[in-house]
Amino acid sequence: MRSVNPLRLVRTGEHPPPTSSASRRELPLEAQVLLIVTICLAVFGQLMVYSASSAYAMTHAEFNFDSLYFTKSGVLYTLAGLGLLVAMIFVPAGWLKRLAPIVFVASLIGLAAVRLPGVGVTANGAARWLAVGPLTVQPSEFAKFGTLLVVALILANRRKPPETMKELAMPLGLLVGFVCALIMIQPDLGTTLAVMIMVVALLVVAGVRLRLLAQLVAIGIAVGAVLIYAAPYRRDRIFAFLDPWGQSADGAYQVVQAMIAIGSGGIFGVGLGGSVQKVNFLPEAHTDMIFAVIGEELGLIGALIVVGLFAAFAWAGYTIASRTVDPFQRLLAAGATALIVGQAIVNLGAVMGILPLTGIPLPLISYGSSSRLVILALVGILIAISREPQLVPRPRRTTAPDPDAPTPKKPRAPRKRQPVRA
Repeated sequence: MRSVNPLRLVRTGEHPPPTSSASRRELPLEAQVLLIVTICLAVFGQLMVYSASSAYAMTHAEFNFDSLYFTKSGVLYTLAGLGLLVAMIFVPAGWLKRLAPIVFVASLIGLAAVRLPGVGVTANGAARWLAVGPLTVQPSEFAKFGTLLVVALILANRRKPPETMKELAMPLGLLVGFVCALIMIQPDLGTTLAVMIMVVALLVVAGVRLRLLAQLVAIGIAVGAVLIYAAPYRRDRIFAFLDPWGQSADGAYQVVQAMIAIGSGGIFGVGLGGSVQKVNFLPEAHTDMIFAVIGEELGLIGALIVVGLFAAFAWAGYTIASRTVDPFQRLLAAGATALIVGQAIVNLGAVMGILPLTGIPLPLISYGSSSRLVILALVGILIAISREPQLVPRPRRTTAPDPDAPTPKKPRAPRKRQPVRA
């Protein structure tokens, strides 16, 4: 079937033809690429989590001295996430519209519950987790999903995109601001940044003017600067970003060790499992800094493969969004892609010292249960959107002409009447 620009079809009033259930089961090229890339990242991520965490888990009693502690947990959550991916493929878009407010409110309750004594779990001075029996979940990850659904629904239901800051603030700005405030209380600036990247991408796709977007970004930068200045550890991260080698023994220790690991890998790396930095020098090697382990063990070649996989993911996601005419589905596809790829860019930039350290994990590769479930669910939604029938031009005729029918005669022009002479 010939590829057609969906926006042109909307303007001209063309519509998709009725299709059979068999054609809806076929996956377009971009969906096939998305699925292959996702599986490759998930499997590769589990391999690297084992490599980065085995020595750490084997030397700590809280992990039962089990070198497979993080790997076994990661495999279980990956399998659960893949099951969720398959389930989301068959969820109709209408259900997502109805579920959007419910998911959003549930995520707000989860964000508020992390501050309750006996319910929230605190680690390293941050209250970001909930204990659900033997499991630990991070409500902020599900808040990304709920915010994506609600923002896409609000923008899709508008007849025109917001044109003033007042229209942008009511109710969109208030809802997003409330979510970000609850996340910052934990505190978690990295997740707040991820939510803002996703929301800006949704506004761009919705057609918000560049001038209004610039004002919004300026306000976000100003608020971010105040939040950074208010917390000493955030100020240290900024100073460490500006001069990492000058503060290599203090605020920039983690970033410097990551850059040393990447530099030690060279072109081909020291070999899988051969990293030295992950054992005694690199903090959070299996979560935020796992790309440094990849660079050390697999070298420049392995690092470029990871970057290439995320580039392919971005192409597939935005291709699905660009070929979708339904406003809600188009916004949902674009926002999901921006959320996943944006987190990857921020993580890679922080590990390589190009961006300040924010604590955002590398999607599908870093260890993390809640993040992996949400990302795989979003991939399932992207594939579901891609399975919608492709649009084709409206046919000019409803029936084919009869070849045996006589050719109609051309009507004869009327004769001119001669004037009557007196």
